[in-house]
This record gives sequence, C-alpha cells and structure tokens, in this order.
Amino acid sequence: MREHSRLELSRKLGARGFESAAAAAVLDRLEASGVLDEARLVERYVAERMEKGFGPLRIQAELNDKGVADTLIEPQLRQLREAWPEHLAALHARRFGDAPPADRASYAKRARFLARRGFPTDMVRRLLRWND
Repeated sequence: MREHSRLELSRKLGARGFESAAAAAVLDRLEASGVLDEARLVERYVAERMEKGFGPLRIQAELNDKGVADTLIEPQLRQLREAWPEHLAALHARRFGDAPPADRASYAKRARFLARRGFPTDMVRRLLRWND
C-alpha cells in the first residue's frame, strides 16, 4: 500500500460511481482521523523518488499532478537542498561512470538524461563542467 492524495482518492471514488458530495464527506473524515495526510504523502514520496534517482523538478511535477499543494512540497524539497548535488553525482556515476563527457554529443546526451530525471539545468552544468 502507498499514500494517496485527496485528489487521487477523489478520482478513484468518482470512477467507481460515488457521488462527489459523498466522496468529499468520506475524504474529510479520513483527513480528520489522520488516515489521509498529504504532508506524510509528500515526505514519503520525496524520499522514495529521490532514492530512485529523480530530481526535485520531476518530483514536484509528479506531486502537483497528484493534486498536492506547493505549500506542502516546497518545504520538503528545500529541506533536502544540500543533498541534491550528491544524488545527482551518484546518478550520473551509476549511469555514465566517473569520466567527464568527452565531446559535445556526450555532454548533450548526459544533460538530456539528467534533465529528464528532473534536475535543474544549472545543477547539471555544474556537475558536467563543460567548457565551450
């Protein structure tokens, strides 16, 4: 089992034919009892996705797609600000080894991969240290 956001559960209940008012009442009760907790979802989701090699931009976009507010996401990502470069370097080394890019094509390939994983361009540039 995994944590779900209110929007995810609302969509699931709607897809199963529940009226939106009834679904909202159930979700309100789940939130009041602590079973549905988006702050807990954010904490666990960020840790899980970070462990799998995804960066802050992608994680934030995925959580936004789940209907989680930026006010819950931003503090969690900010708290890990110092760890992102280390995770980026580990992902790069796992995928490409420790050698720097040999040419423009290699640099571009690496930069595209890391950008798709959700790492900011400036962080990728600092890691790859490409000199034009």
